[in-house]
Amino acid sequence: MNFDGIFTPAITPLSADGQIDYAAFSEVIEYLIESGVHGIVIGGSTGEYYAHTAEERVAVAQRAKEVIRGRLPLVVGTGGVRTEDSVYFAEQAKALQADAILVGSPPYALPTQKEIAAHVLAVDKAAGLPIMLYNYPSRMGVAMGDEFFAAIADCKNIAAIKESSGETSRLHRLAHSHPDIQLSCGWDDQALEFFAWGARSWVCAGSNFIPREHIALYEACVLEKNFDKGRRIMSAMLPLMDVLESGKFVQSIKHGSELSGLRAGGVRAPMQALEPAEKEQLKSVIETLQKNVARINKEA
Repeated sequence: MNFDGIFTPAITPLSADGQIDYAAFSEVIEYLIESGVHGIVIGGSTGEYYAHTAEERVAVAQRAKEVIRGRLPLVVGTGGVRTEDSVYFAEQAKALQADAILVGSPPYALPTQKEIAAHVLAVDKAAGLPIMLYNYPSRMGVAMGDEFFAAIADCKNIAAIKESSGETSRLHRLAHSHPDIQLSCGWDDQALEFFAWGARSWVCAGSNFIPREHIALYEACVLEKNFDKGRRIMSAMLPLMDVLESGKFVQSIKHGSELSGLRAGGVRAPMQALEPAEKEQLKSVIETLQKNVARINKEA
C-alpha cells in the first residue's frame, strides 16, 4: 500500500451526554474527503481510542468504512495494552476490509525489542494487512530500535512507519537504514525535516480542521520540490503546533474542528475542555495561519 499524502487521524465526536455521535462522525469523514486528504486513520490517540470500549472502537471503524466507501484508504488502529487486545482489533480490521492497520508497542508494559517484535508479528498474523508501524516512545515507554527492526525484517506487510519520537537522529537513521519502509511524519514541527529526508506521508491531527493548509505543505515539499515555499508554510504553521503541544492536544483538535463548522463535542475523562482564553488563543492562531498560508500560495 502507498501511504503518500496527508493521512488524518480522525476525531471521534461526542454528544452532550458523552456518547459517540455517529452522525457527526460521518460528517467529519465527509468533510475530510471533500477537503482532499489522502487517507483516514481510525482508532488513534487523536480519536481517543483509549477512552472507548472495544465495542465502540469496532463500531467507529465500521462506520468509517461505510462512509468512505473506498474513496480513500482506511487505516485502523490496533493499540492495546495486551497483545490479545491488539490481535482482536486487527481481526476486526480484516473483517471490515480495512486497507491497512496501525501497529504500535503496547503501552505501560515496557517490552523488550524482541517482545515488541513478537507483538507486531502476532498482530500481522491476525490481519494480513499492510502495516504502518507507530513509534511513539513518550506514550509507549519504549522505542522501536535496531534489534526490533532486525526481528521483523522478513515481515512483508510492514509498509510504513509513523515516526513520533521527536528525535531527528532517529529520522536520519530510519531513512538511511530502512529505505524499504515508507517514512511518515508523526511529529508535526519536524514535517519539513521528514520531507527533506524523503518522507512522502504525514499523519497530522491538525488536518482535522485545517486540512488544506497541511496539504499545501505536503504539495510544496513532496510534489513541487519547492522547499523555499515549504519553509514559509512551515513557519506559518509553527505557532499552531506550539499551541497544540501546550498540554491539551485532543481538546484543541476538537475545538479547532468546531471552529471549522464540525460537531466535535467534548472529550472523555480524564481530559477536560479548553478554558475560554485557550479557545480564543486557538481561534486567533488558526485565523492568522490561514491568512499567511493563503498569501504564500498566492505569491508562489
